[in-house]
Amino acid sequence: MAKVLYSATMSLDGFIAGPGGDMSWMKPFFEPDEETDELAADIGALLVGNRTHRGDDPNRGTENEGAFGGAWDGPYFLLTHHPPPSTPEPGVTVVHDLESGLTAAKAAAGDKYVGILGADVARQCLEIGALDEVMANIVPIFLGDGTPLFSYPGGKQVRLEQTKVSHTRTWTTIRSRVVRWIPSE
Repeated sequence: MAKVLYSATMSLDGFIAGPGGDMSWMKPFFEPDEETDELAADIGALLVGNRTHRGDDPNRGTENEGAFGGAWDGPYFLLTHHPPPSTPEPGVTVVHDLESGLTAAKAAAGDKYVGILGADVARQCLEIGALDEVMANIVPIFLGDGTPLFSYPGGKQVRLEQTKVSHTRTWTTIRSRVVRWIPSE
């Protein structure tokens, strides 16, 4: 059965995208990374939020465009309440609610991971107890504003257990297992 993994690259101050969804800040930090290549090979399907899908790919127009620097190809599920007015791109399946999206992505992933792309989709997966792991590539830059890796209005705690830490010349990767969502008092 597929596990669900949220992976993102973030600034040291916790943002996965800068103001207005800008992701161009990542470009100077890209370099070959064995951990990311292994992760791309372990993902059987993606479940992607609409803002992430429409977002600013720092590799747009290059051979590295797409998920995991262009290293990933496979079933792609777009979770949106506002479907595009035209037919989606080839290879993109539009789903309208989290549960049916997760079910379809897990079926497509088989024994591999369902990769979650998008902070809001990851938060929703946490809320229903469906997120198994988190992988964050931490880049040494402060952005000061943007989309945080995790946000919950009013605050929530999620207990994580660190399972692996690795380093490249430009970032540190922390991989964790989700232990539990700690409900409000």
